[in-house]
Amino acid sequence: MIVEDVYIESLGVVLPEWVSAEKAIADGLWDVEGQQVSGLTGAYTAGDTPAMAMAVTAAQRALERSRFSFDTIGSNIHSSVNYQGPDGTYPPGYILRELGAESISVMNLQQGCNGMLSSLEIAIGQITGAAGIEAVLLTTGENFTSPEINRWVDGGGLVLSDGAMAVVVGGSGGIAQVRSVNTGILPALEKLHRGDGSLLAHGDAGEPPSMIERIERFYESEMPMSEMVERIALFDLSVIHRSLVDAGLNASDIAKVIPVNMNRHMVEFSVMTPLGLPMSRSSWDFGKAVGHVGGADVFITLEHLVRTREVTPGDHLLLVSMGPGWICTAAVVTIVDLPSWAD
Repeated sequence: MIVEDVYIESLGVVLPEWVSAEKAIADGLWDVEGQQVSGLTGAYTAGDTPAMAMAVTAAQRALERSRFSFDTIGSNIHSSVNYQGPDGTYPPGYILRELGAESISVMNLQQGCNGMLSSLEIAIGQITGAAGIEAVLLTTGENFTSPEINRWVDGGGLVLSDGAMAVVVGGSGGIAQVRSVNTGILPALEKLHRGDGSLLAHGDAGEPPSMIERIERFYESEMPMSEMVERIALFDLSVIHRSLVDAGLNASDIAKVIPVNMNRHMVEFSVMTPLGLPMSRSSWDFGKAVGHVGGADVFITLEHLVRTREVTPGDHLLLVSMGPGWICTAAVVTIVDLPSWAD
């Protein structure tokens, strides 16, 4: 999809306390081999701070940095992966009540780790389509702290990290112009994350299998891992290629590739090698210490690159995220102007 006159106008990040991989190993939560294979060096942990509370703070920071007044925000799109609140919770309602907002268009997406780029795709339609919305607030927040979750090993090649992200998207200038975005799905891998149990909540007796167990069962009964890896790489590359073509660019034109924060091998062999680009053109050196904050990863990295002035006007960036389903979204943005808060 070719995109015109849509901009990433402001960014707000919340990252709580950082914990090193060395501490996780010393505490018996991870092993040296797992850390060395992944190359991941740490994660953020929020303790008992709710995910939605962090999302509110991230939204406040993004709005403080924005030139849009609060009453010009016409929509809030919230996305998440993990627990947000007790049954009956509607995150956009909570976030907007905490912000003191009036009634606006809202949406709560369940797109897994693809959530924020999917939110961007919807925001583009709201700004350029019949709704004619002036500015959209994207939010997300994650807290994986739980006795049932070992964030260091349960992610299957990802270290689960806590934090929140907010993005203001508008139609009249900003930090980066959105040039293109495309999403696709590979239904043959739908059971990879869901597993093969009953579709009814009461259908399975006993404790449901963990994510790692579900993935291993998929390899055994549905598709060998080698075939799955190859199909994902080819599929993701096809989505990325569409976005590059729509932006009128080649892979060699991309100054930085910003993928989900996963282990080095996954970034290198599923994203960078198919594009013919070296790892130095990826954001992995930053992301390896952040960990995987659900759908927030790509925008947490973008905020870092802008704030530290590691990108300059004219730089083209490729943002790529994936999620269960198997879904993939790729967006190309071009840096237009560095904001006053970039230091």
